[in-house]
Amino acid sequence: MVILDVDGVMTDGRIIYDADGMEYKCFNVHDGYGIARAIELGLKLAMLSGRSSKILHHRAKRLGITELHEGADDKVIVFEKIRNRHKLKNEEVCFIGDDEFDLPLLKIVGFSAAPHDAIKRVRNEVDYVAEKNGGKGAVREVLDLILSAKNLI
Repeated sequence: MVILDVDGVMTDGRIIYDADGMEYKCFNVHDGYGIARAIELGLKLAMLSGRSSKILHHRAKRLGITELHEGADDKVIVFEKIRNRHKLKNEEVCFIGDDEFDLPLLKIVGFSAAPHDAIKRVRNEVDYVAEKNGGKGAVREVLDLILSAKNLI
């Protein structure tokens, strides 16, 4: 299973508001294709965000991600529920995160990754730092790495 943080991983970290307070996020089409392909090839994917946003529901649905967890103050607690529900070991899970509050989960999964533009402390702790930035193909890069290692692509 691959668990994705959203802001700064699936997006470039920017949150745009219009004059009426409507929130906008930009997602990368290459990441989207990589996610859809990974699901098609049998990987389980989940989105795990510390923030809540209606946009996340739309994006998860478009990509075929059925595990969406938002407003997570403690990502490790949510991870444990996901892991137990899917009967997985920590070693069978990859988490891609980019900021300090992702570190507790990044430290316990089997494979941890971060976008190139993650904060330095995260980059120093993870197993893999992508060449691409968050929202600019980092998710696709990590998924391709996993799928390649499993001889699926």
